[in-house]
Amino acid sequence: MRCALCKSSKLAEFTSEMMIHFSGFKHLAHPGVLVFPKVSVCLDCGSSWFTTPEAELRVLGKGIAVSAAAQ
Repeated sequence: MRCALCKSSKLAEFTSEMMIHFSGFKHLAHPGVLVFPKVSVCLDCGSSWFTTPEAELRVLGKGIAVSAAAQ
């Protein structure tokens, strides 16, 4: 696989932890969505990308934080 930006083949994959927050005042009380995607990083240009896991993607698609989705 090659970097989509610079075409380098120097790519590395890392585990990550990411908190995705919904914007706007109505979501201030919600904690957001915790996601643990694998992140691919180009070691030449620094370009990075990840794919959101399916379960978290469904929560994001509903537009509500996890705490609100569980109610």
